[in-house]
Amino acid sequence: MHRTRLLIVDDHEIFRRGLRSILESRPEIEICGEATNGLEAVEIAKELRPDVVLMDISMPYLDGLQATRQIRNEVPNSSILLLSQHDSSYMLSAALKAGASAYVTKSQISMSLLAALEGVMRGEPFNWNSDGAVSDSGTGSVKTGIDFE
Repeated sequence: MHRTRLLIVDDHEIFRRGLRSILESRPEIEICGEATNGLEAVEIAKELRPDVVLMDISMPYLDGLQATRQIRNEVPNSSILLLSQHDSSYMLSAALKAGASAYVTKSQISMSLLAALEGVMRGEPFNWNSDGAVSDSGTGSVKTGIDFE
């Protein structure tokens, strides 16, 4: 079984620990590293070459959007799932333009993170809207519920 190598990036240690706790229990996921800001994320991603980078947008030194652009250039095989406290169409659009494969608001993490991550691991880009609907960024179609299994 191939394990997906995941890099967690967030400037809040308690949030990183929470994500690690949720994801470590999944046998198909290997947490290969952590970073505390965008600059560190770029350097660690270049070194570790993770399959997926799970990254906050609002961080010091280099925000998640800027780091996404750099990681996409330096490590093009890594997919990026961006997290943000901002639930806005502008932030979603900015995330996708920067090269993110998916976008999840922090308020929806408990409901949608694992499904979003599974979709990214399968190469199916999508984002969770504030109402919990899945919107495929490639086609613009909308599905409701979690139907990824």
